[in-house]
Amino acid sequence: MSTPSRHGGQPGRSTTPGRTGKTGKTGQGGKSGRPGKPYRRPRKDPVRILAFEALRAVDERDAYANLVLPPLLRKAREKDPDEGGLDARDAALATELVYGTLRWQGTYDAIIAECVDRPLRQVDPPVLDVLSLGAHQLLGTRIPQHAAVSATVELARVVLGDGRAKFVNAVLRRITADDLEGWLERVAPPYDEDPEEHLALRHAHPRWVVSALWDALPARARQGGGRADITALLEADNERPEVTLVARPGRASVEELSTGETAPGRWSPYAVRMAEGGEPGALDAVREGRAGVQDEGSQLVALALADAPVEGGSDRHWLDVCAGPGGKAALLGALAAGRGATLLAAEKQPHRARLVARALQGNPGPWAAVSADGTRPAWRPGSFDRVLVDVPCTGLGALRRRPEARWRRTPEDLAGFAPLQRGLLRQAVAAARVGGVVAYATCSPHLAETRAVVDDVLRGMEKDPRGPAAELLDARPLLPGVPELGEGPDVQLWPHLHGTDAMYLALLRRTA
Repeated sequence: MSTPSRHGGQPGRSTTPGRTGKTGKTGQGGKSGRPGKPYRRPRKDPVRILAFEALRAVDERDAYANLVLPPLLRKAREKDPDEGGLDARDAALATELVYGTLRWQGTYDAIIAECVDRPLRQVDPPVLDVLSLGAHQLLGTRIPQHAAVSATVELARVVLGDGRAKFVNAVLRRITADDLEGWLERVAPPYDEDPEEHLALRHAHPRWVVSALWDALPARARQGGGRADITALLEADNERPEVTLVARPGRASVEELSTGETAPGRWSPYAVRMAEGGEPGALDAVREGRAGVQDEGSQLVALALADAPVEGGSDRHWLDVCAGPGGKAALLGALAAGRGATLLAAEKQPHRARLVARALQGNPGPWAAVSADGTRPAWRPGSFDRVLVDVPCTGLGALRRRPEARWRRTPEDLAGFAPLQRGLLRQAVAAARVGGVVAYATCSPHLAETRAVVDDVLRGMEKDPRGPAAELLDARPLLPGVPELGEGPDVQLWPHLHGTDAMYLALLRRTA
């Protein structure tokens, strides 16, 4: 059995443009199920309607929930409750419905497939979104069965029409025949027969992602199968991450961000963790740009580059090659300013370059944000003492934050990113002066995006004596206090081991 998926090109949900239109509706069946039966207007449930709208945006526009949901929630919170406005409790439920449904989409698809009489690709995507919302309420929350079915059928009447609502009702009642564990016993093969497919369905990840993550885990996790480690990682991917703040040095302090709803970061001296439900925008420092939301793994990458020893020459010119949307650039810029250095932040896409400039606005030291392609740089080779190249990637290291990405990405995406990643790293090394340091970073643990890229670029340099040369540095001492950093010299962070996104870091020093 292959894990169903809407976005991954495997059996599952169709995303054919134009099938449903921008409203997300597939047609409104008749107003009455039987001739002569009095028409009852469907009751509108603002929480579930909002969740449905968010899911349709993700499916139709390839949007990300963490970008779509906040403005929808803000708009709903501003409304009067009598006009469909949401309170804090409603907003929390809508958030859980959206993220939970997206996170478990592949597993719910497999369960729904057992309850319908046609292939899932023949069920319209908006209908599947409603069914998934219902499945999550039945199998992934404490909402009572009767309430979950009733509320979801009412949603279907509003957004799909009476005819499709009857179909939704029938499918959901079949799902109520068992709980999640019972359904997993039915749809997932035994571990001994097919461990990867078993884990894929039990932990809601595509099979190819399970395989890739397993390969990338530390050696001890791969020896003898390593079921405990891969299970812990997949479970961590399915947990909602903490909101972590960064106090940008010279502009804000950890003490300023510390309240009764925060705790110090685990590893970064500039990190503060917010309690669940905390609102970053309520803090003056965040609103003013002196602090920001930034995963602790991203902070560690910037700090490692800033602290890596350079040989000879100055330490006044720093470069961020792929700076958008600006989180690492803002931290690097603040660190550079504290040392009298200048940061040049480059980003290929003009709109993202504007985001970088906004993030850097107010930094005390000199900086510049430009729209530039890191594979065809406008700067002179050998101009920089420190260079960060945080390359575009599949984003498999941030599945906690973007659960839909696991179903959207395919193995073919790796081949698309490979030339870009290698080209960016080669040009980053060329941009550094001899004795300068380059940090190669990516938010993916996939070996094809991490060690394979670094190894290929270094081998290519060895074959070309006329070009720049570089050597790997041991990055582990530059992450003091962080445990289980592996055999080195590069570093792979993990959600289940470090509580961060799965950030990868390799440090290189240019030698010629």
